[in-house]
Amino acid sequence: MQQKDPKADAILKAIQEREKDHLLQVSLCNALAQVTDIQGLTAIVQQRLRALTASDSFIICISDHGEKQYHIFFEDGTIALQEDRQKAYNAGDGIFDTALKSAEPVVFTAATLSKKKTTHPFLEKAFKAGMREIVAMPLYYQKSNPSVLLLCYKKPRMFSREAYRVLKNISLQLSLTVCNILLTQKIAHYGTGLNPDMPETHADDDASVPAVSPDDYSNIIGQGKAMQKVISLIMQVAPSDSGVLLLGESGVGKEVIATAIHNNSAYRNKKMVRVNCAAIPANLIESELFGHEKGSFTGATERRIGKFEQANNSTLFLDEIGELPLPLQTKLLRVLQEREFERIGSSKTISVDVRIVAATNLNLLQQVADGRFRADLYYRLNIFPIVIPPLRERKEDIPQLCTHFITEFCIKNRRKPLTLAAKIMEALTIYTWPGNVRELKNTIERSILLTTGAVIKEVPLPEINPDDSGNEGHSIKLLEEVEREHILKAIKYCNGRISGSNGAAKRLGIPHTTLISKMQKLGIKKNLL
Repeated sequence: MQQKDPKADAILKAIQEREKDHLLQVSLCNALAQVTDIQGLTAIVQQRLRALTASDSFIICISDHGEKQYHIFFEDGTIALQEDRQKAYNAGDGIFDTALKSAEPVVFTAATLSKKKTTHPFLEKAFKAGMREIVAMPLYYQKSNPSVLLLCYKKPRMFSREAYRVLKNISLQLSLTVCNILLTQKIAHYGTGLNPDMPETHADDDASVPAVSPDDYSNIIGQGKAMQKVISLIMQVAPSDSGVLLLGESGVGKEVIATAIHNNSAYRNKKMVRVNCAAIPANLIESELFGHEKGSFTGATERRIGKFEQANNSTLFLDEIGELPLPLQTKLLRVLQEREFERIGSSKTISVDVRIVAATNLNLLQQVADGRFRADLYYRLNIFPIVIPPLRERKEDIPQLCTHFITEFCIKNRRKPLTLAAKIMEALTIYTWPGNVRELKNTIERSILLTTGAVIKEVPLPEINPDDSGNEGHSIKLLEEVEREHILKAIKYCNGRISGSNGAAKRLGIPHTTLISKMQKLGIKKNLL
């Protein structure tokens, strides 16, 4: 009779437990991905999550991106906190901020609560309702709505490591569910018609941020450090009359940043005039900028008022300024210096007061060195440069951007609210986005059009073929292939290092445990790299 191997049994049992946890995680994530309202979340909490965590009450608190205040977003009804949901609490009260910054669950009791300098009305109510212990842990961090989960227990030490492990694994999906419910509430608030305050968008617009109202920067989508630096620079320069030079790759949102500058300037009540210097033929751009008189050249059948004249006492946005032909650069420099010009075919000098906001995706200093851009014009434009970071350098903004684009598309097309599956959000965060925010917006819109259910489960990410220089054709790869190739590149770049400050996980912007899990799933073995 063959004897059992205790070590083999232990390994088999561990594998079975791990598989059981994985199936539970997948089941919970799939259920949460379908939730678009508080009632749906309540059902999952009462039927599954409270039993899983052995908790007597389940509370989610959220803060705005400023993390100054927070409020109760969800409570399963066991403590009757309905009136408390309308109140705002100080995010630095030692409860919310402590949990948000902690890598491990934080336990609060009535005794520890009494030592805090600030009051906690809803937690005091929980203790009066018989709770002996409250376990707090952060959900997957999103700058748009940082969230903290509070589990209340009538008996202490009921929160297990197994429950913590499952909650940690579903943290991203639970955080996305919070976003999805907020999205649904927003759409319901707008009704079936379009939001009258939503900015009009066009297919060829830079799409990083919506237009902001005067003295309001909170609507700019991008609350990570990189975009907060941009917002800070906008706040400094917008009230002045100084010229601004916006620098950044195509698709990062230069036009909308220009709009934000205009909307927060003294010219906010005037229309900002836009010119795309790359979209106008070289023989017509002078007329476009300065206007012409009737009969001044063949085809000039009537007088034309140029963009400079239209922008008098307002803002003129010169997009793709690096594409302006050299002869026009000379004339533009004169207008910037003298604040006057003549229409084509006229000797009458016209004086204007125009604020210039220019933008380019080119390296203007290199253009100057190559003789394609005037040095004196460059220094005249480069009074207050603002560099807008590419999307790959601000991946923390991707969840908020996705939520915004889904909201915008659903409202515009009168569609029922859709949600993003957690694995799709992870994939979107890993992808490098060579087309920046414009590519993300188009990808989200395409995915919505291809989605028949309530959850976006597939996102076709385009692969640009480096051999097809100048060719705009794209081939579509499976999402897993794109993920695998990108992870392999990151690991090779980091010389095989996975964790640590110089590891691939840090470069990819994900926890090293998540990267290891993905490597296992995609069949990537470190010893084969």
